[in-house]
Amino acid sequence: MAETSARLLLLLSLFQTGRAWPGAVLAERLEVSPRTMRRDIDRLRALGYPVHVTKGPGSAYRLDAGAKVPPLLFDDEQAIAVAVALQTAPATVAGLGEAAARALATVRQVMPARLRQQVDAVRVTSIENAWDLSAPPVDAEVLLALGTAVRNDEVLAFAYAGDPSPSIRVEPHHLAMWSGRWYLVAWDLGRSEWRTFRVDRITPYAPTGLRFTPRELPGADVTAFVFGQFDRGDIPGQWPCHGEVILDAPAPVVARWAPGGAVVEEVAPGRCRLALGAWSWAGLAALIGTFDCDIEVIGPPELTEACGQLARRYAAAAAGRRNAPAQP
Repeated sequence: MAETSARLLLLLSLFQTGRAWPGAVLAERLEVSPRTMRRDIDRLRALGYPVHVTKGPGSAYRLDAGAKVPPLLFDDEQAIAVAVALQTAPATVAGLGEAAARALATVRQVMPARLRQQVDAVRVTSIENAWDLSAPPVDAEVLLALGTAVRNDEVLAFAYAGDPSPSIRVEPHHLAMWSGRWYLVAWDLGRSEWRTFRVDRITPYAPTGLRFTPRELPGADVTAFVFGQFDRGDIPGQWPCHGEVILDAPAPVVARWAPGGAVVEEVAPGRCRLALGAWSWAGLAALIGTFDCDIEVIGPPELTEACGQLARRYAAAAAGRRNAPAQP
C-alpha cells in the first residue's frame, strides 16, 4: 500500500485527465479499500480541491473547476511520453523546434530527480529524409487553422496543390497522422464525397464562419478510413512517370509498404497488380524492385526499358565491372 501523500498525488494525477472515476476503480488503482479511498478524497477536499461525486449505485468522482489548480504531475510512463512527443514534434510540424525544446526544459525542471533521469534517458534525434516520397513538415499555423475548423464544426475553404480548383470547400471532420504525414479527413462539398487531403498541400483561406452538422464517417473509424484510401491525398498525377506491374506477392503485404498514391489490387492468391508513379523511369523500376519478388511488367514500354537498363547495371555491379555510358 502506498503512503498517504503518494496516494494523494496519484489521485490528483488521475483527476487531471478530466474524466469521472468510479469509486471501485479508484480504490483498485490506489490499492486500498473503498473506505480508505473515500478518506483520501476527503483529504483532497480539505486541501481545497473541489472533488465532486455522483450519488447512486454508479457513483463516480471527478475534479470540478475551482480556484486551485492541481500541480503538474507525471508518472513514469507519462514522463517518457512527454519527452518523446516534445522531441519528435518538430519532425512533422515546422517551426516548433525551439518552442518544443523550451517546453521540454520547463517540464523537466518541475520533475523530481528520478523522473528527470527517465526523461534524460530518452534522447531522440530527428533525421531529415531527403527521399522524395517523404512529406515535408506541415506549417504550425496551417495545422492550427485546420484544427480550429474541426473543433468548431466550421466549413473550411482552401487551395490545394495540384488541384485546378481555385477554392475547395469542405466540412472538416478530423486531423490524422499516418506514416509521418498529416491528413485532413473531410466531406468535400463540391464533390459530395468523403476525401483525405495532405495537410502539407493545403493553403487555407480566411475562416468562413459557416457552421455545419457533422456527418457520420463511413467505416469503423478515422484510422480505418484513412488507411483504406488508395491515394491518401498524394495526387499521383503529379508524378511524371507512371507504370503498372504484376507482383508475385500478396496484396496486403504490398499495400502495407507501397508509397502513397500507389494502387494495389489482388489478381490471384499471392499475386497483385501494382500501379504507381515516380520521378523517373529508373526510379520507378527501382521502387518496384524493392518488393523482392518476381515481376511482370504491364506497361508502358518505358518501364520495361528501365527494368532492362537496371538489370544490366546491377549485373555489371555484381560482376565488379563498370557500366559503359548509355547510348543516346
